Amino acid sequence: MSTGLEERIAQLLHQGVEDRVFPGAVWAVGGSGEDVLHGSVGVFDPERQAEPMRLATIFDMASLTKIMAVWAATGVLWEQGRLDLDEPLGSMIPDVAGYPLAPVTVHQLLTHTAGVPLRANLRALYGIERDDIHRGVLREALHRQPGTAVEYTDRAALIMGMVVEHLNGATLDEICAKTVWGPLGMRQTRFGPLPPAVIAQVAPTELDPDSGERLRGVAHDFSARLLGGVCGIAGVFSVLGDVEAFLHHLIADDGAAEAGFGRTWVEKSLQIHTRGLEPARGLFWHPAPGTHPSEGIFVHYRFTGTAMWVNRARGRWAALLTNKLYYSREREPIARIRDEFRALAFSGG
Repeated sequence: MSTGLEERIAQLLHQGVEDRVFPGAVWAVGGSGEDVLHGSVGVFDPERQAEPMRLATIFDMASLTKIMAVWAATGVLWEQGRLDLDEPLGSMIPDVAGYPLAPVTVHQLLTHTAGVPLRANLRALYGIERDDIHRGVLREALHRQPGTAVEYTDRAALIMGMVVEHLNGATLDEICAKTVWGPLGMRQTRFGPLPPAVIAQVAPTELDPDSGERLRGVAHDFSARLLGGVCGIAGVFSVLGDVEAFLHHLIADDGAAEAGFGRTWVEKSLQIHTRGLEPARGLFWHPAPGTHPSEGIFVHYRFTGTAMWVNRARGRWAALLTNKLYYSREREPIARIRDEFRALAFSGG
């Protein structure tokens, strides 16, 4: 990869800083047999203008938790033969038996075709106790018939995280540290809340309406905070170097020797599993906007400013991390930059 690509990416992201899309960003592009390009732009915190954004900055990974924790841990179970994607949840989890969620499969959760409710205020519906919330989510009525529509919902990852915990007999943070992050050397990746010793290294996000302070080291996602910081929706914090290790694992042919999931799970996930239903999706991954599924560029992101892309066929990956939520929840500006970044990263430059 050329320095010309590095310069074009830097220019794009500097413009994002100038336009106040985000205070700062870190990024990386890598591939099989290629040197990794990475860089940083902007500032860590607009209230501390003298301190630039650094590659070692810790980010609230937000919805990338669904990939770095739930999808990865699901792959471990599947490759160990402990999880059948087509088995109904009612036969796996006692709390689901006899309730509307019982016929839903893991495959439907991973493709967002399960028909579970799209949005919900967990606290208003189920209270503040973790067990009550889990029980309420698992026994909730469906939004529509499973397998009839593709509708993105955080509930799919929340439920899938519960499945992973039930089958392992441990909490999601313990499972991921042992079976995914530890084996891959991702030593700075963990669920929050983060300990005071590292808070100064965390990029701040939104204002907390209760305290009036910026959230730093605590998940911006309210559901994650309600559940103590550990759930399938959000809550993971990480650094660019760990994200690079994770993404390199997805294109490495010998990856199974390093962690519990390897290329079989990755290849299965980076395929279209929704048949004629639109929008097309793989297993928690989906084709990058602006690309055709045949190009094989899959992505996971949400509006929060973090994103990762992978293309196993070309052996290339890319990551973009920002604290965009510092300024706004507006979607369009970060979506435009994200798409332009992807086009540059996979242009072959």
